[in-house]
Amino acid sequence: MIAIKNLTFGYNKRSNVLDDFSLEFKAGGIYGLLGKNGTGKSTLLYLMMGLLRPQQGRVEVDGIDTAKRDPLTLSDMFIVPEEYDLPVIPLMDYVKVIRPFYPRFSEDLLERCLANFDMDKHVNLGSLSMGQKKKVYMCVALATNTRFLLMDEPTNGLDILSKSQFRKAVITGMTDDKTIIVSTHQVHDVEKLLDHVVIIETNKVLHNAPLVEDDEPIDLEKLFIKVVDNQ
Repeated sequence: MIAIKNLTFGYNKRSNVLDDFSLEFKAGGIYGLLGKNGTGKSTLLYLMMGLLRPQQGRVEVDGIDTAKRDPLTLSDMFIVPEEYDLPVIPLMDYVKVIRPFYPRFSEDLLERCLANFDMDKHVNLGSLSMGQKKKVYMCVALATNTRFLLMDEPTNGLDILSKSQFRKAVITGMTDDKTIIVSTHQVHDVEKLLDHVVIIETNKVLHNAPLVEDDEPIDLEKLFIKVVDNQ
């Protein structure tokens, strides 16, 4: 479980992005983390990973404070940021570098995820387009087999076919013990994947509930607008 407890964080002394913010992500399932621009979604992901340190409060993963950067905890967590750079080396050389940090890394899962994107492991990262790099990096993220996987705008830059392939890749890598948190504005790209939806705004949790379909498929965009407009 990821427990965010009375968290306060700001990039400067004049204003805070998050102020006395609390939230829990229970273990298992795919969460959608939604909110308007500037509500702190990306910041929250970095705080969960221990890449940022809160001014007050804490983030705990299975009871361990992530700000302490405990190696055992970090070996079970992975983040796909919205923007990143990859080295100009063959993919499998990159895998050799990061694999020791993730004990459950699965090359078989990597190959199956790459196959979902019509790619294979014999590629050079320097020869790929930005969209292809995103596909490969998401496959590496899934192949780490960590119990906690955080993704920030994972479908940005992907074409329509690739977005469908992304959903297949996530399903390929999903197991009952994994928790995936997807922060996105592209709600239609992920709504069929999600088990649970969290909507935040101005240091408040506006909505935190399972995504349960009744007679009709849920339109996540309409749900978001309804929740935000009612505030």
